[in-house]
Amino acid sequence: MNIQQIVDFAHSAGSAESYRPAAEKILKGDPQQQVRNHYLSPCGQFNTGIWEGEVGQWTVNYTEHEYCEILQGVSVLRDHDGNAKTVRAGDRFVIPAGFTGTWEVLETCRKVYVIFEQA
Repeated sequence: MNIQQIVDFAHSAGSAESYRPAAEKILKGDPQQQVRNHYLSPCGQFNTGIWEGEVGQWTVNYTEHEYCEILQGVSVLRDHDGNAKTVRAGDRFVIPAGFTGTWEVLETCRKVYVIFEQA
């Protein structure tokens, strides 16, 4: 390993992938999304990058552990019991594997994500 293998998001050439959640998961709006993955570990279980989402709401079912740092915008996470957590620019949190509920973007949202998918 050497210094050239350090991944600097400002200089990473990761390509952006645009998508929408599957139609059956969308509850509200047209939540277009874009992900730019900057690093994927050789084992494939760890990755990190930047995610952006437009206004809308969809169901989520996390099989991975995800650290999030909101860079811009406002979103509301709701668990399957309806409990809500509003997150906005500057918030940092972890969504543990096994979380189910919804993600709703109220204002275009941008976040850094760090994901670990246990084998």
